[in-house]
Amino acid sequence: MRELSSIQPDDDHFHDECGVFGICGHEDAAAHTALGLHALQHRGQEAAGIVSADGVHFHSHRSAGLVGDNFSSEEVIGRLQGSMAIGHNRYSTAGETVARNIQPLFADFEFGGLAIGHNGNLTNAYSLRRALVERGCIFQSTTDTEIIVHLIAISGYSTVVDRMIDALRQVEGAYSLVALTNSALIGVRDPMGVRPLVLGRLEGSYVLCSETCALDIIGAEFVRDVDPGEIVVIDGDGIRSVKPFSKTPQRLCIFEYIYFARPDSTVENRNVYEIRKEIGAELARETSVEADVVVPVPDSGVPAAIGYAQQAGIPFDLGIIRNHYVGRTFIEPTHQIRHLGVRLKHNANAGHLKDKRVVLVDDSIVRGTTSEKIVAMVRGAGAREVHMRISSPPTSHSCFYGIDTPQQEELLAAQYDVEAMAKHIGADSLSFISIDGLYRAFGETGRNDTPQFCDACFSGDYPIPLTDRDGGPMPAQLSLLTEQE
Repeated sequence: MRELSSIQPDDDHFHDECGVFGICGHEDAAAHTALGLHALQHRGQEAAGIVSADGVHFHSHRSAGLVGDNFSSEEVIGRLQGSMAIGHNRYSTAGETVARNIQPLFADFEFGGLAIGHNGNLTNAYSLRRALVERGCIFQSTTDTEIIVHLIAISGYSTVVDRMIDALRQVEGAYSLVALTNSALIGVRDPMGVRPLVLGRLEGSYVLCSETCALDIIGAEFVRDVDPGEIVVIDGDGIRSVKPFSKTPQRLCIFEYIYFARPDSTVENRNVYEIRKEIGAELARETSVEADVVVPVPDSGVPAAIGYAQQAGIPFDLGIIRNHYVGRTFIEPTHQIRHLGVRLKHNANAGHLKDKRVVLVDDSIVRGTTSEKIVAMVRGAGAREVHMRISSPPTSHSCFYGIDTPQQEELLAAQYDVEAMAKHIGADSLSFISIDGLYRAFGETGRNDTPQFCDACFSGDYPIPLTDRDGGPMPAQLSLLTEQE
């Protein structure tokens, strides 16, 4: 889910857009949804919402902030009645929080109510929205998710599922959706499976969610991944699968393994933690350097650093400590305070860095701002040498499939070669895992002519058309709803 008038954030990581959760057939549906959203908090921290259904009425609570800030009281959960519910965590963007952008979105249709939550991004959203506005549709948000709602509304088909199929055949992009009617829970994954979605079971109920860690928190059993291009419909008659789209090669986002997914999740039958360790080991095979200690940039660099240290035979140590109780930098009125901002999140463990040759392992370099500050901090703690090792190839292209990334010209790897990047961040050396090495970490011989992942941020190989980007400037009329509610 992306705002059509989004502003890029000020930190230096790629950010997934959202996490989704749904459950059908459980008396504590809302409470379990809140727990599932807790487990998926890493996928979005700006806002959270839950919509439940009791067979007659829908009940909703949506609010800015973290899940625990909004769904910890019995009063709130008690109002979300019914045995079915869906929930959504919204990724944090800069700028004002607009309440009507918080998902799940809800609308009353001819056939009844429908709530929908979306993880991903539509690459023809502007084109579709312009056509819908010209037709007379009135938009209440700046999210591309609402485009799907309008397409469902104007569809000439009779059933909810057929209307949804009709709508999704008109959109391009990456999406995992959970939707709720007064009698069914529906899950959908885009034909290439760029964004993840899994199916689980809890006693007699079924669960849909972005990652398996959300199943674990409620004690649910993992059943399977929802297939690319599959629609799963869960109601009082059980579960059925519809596959209305043409079969196409799967291209799951490779960054799910590198950074986005929680390390304790299993994505497409691969444990994320083990994959990250293997990526680190392959990184060590490709980019070995004499050093005294391997230090991760916490927390995303930890598994890869462990794999690197084990493969290289170099001691692993926590030379940087992360403060887990800091989100956005809360005050940045001066250049001096902005410069100190990194220390709110990370601090050097000087006793394990002084006079040592340090290998710093991180998952990626985007603009290079954080890497520059981390390297300087490690040097300031007395490190004799600082060698940066990155467990992904250079990120030289923007993502258009549901990951909030800077414009290409802002990406450090799009401006400089690796040697110049090393100089820019102040490291003695800098190396990235090769794209073939990244694929070898998954057991492949390398990246072939038909890669199994979407790796466009490294390769520039965009598997889904970029209709809006290639069509020229975005219409100014679509930058709406900037007020704070």
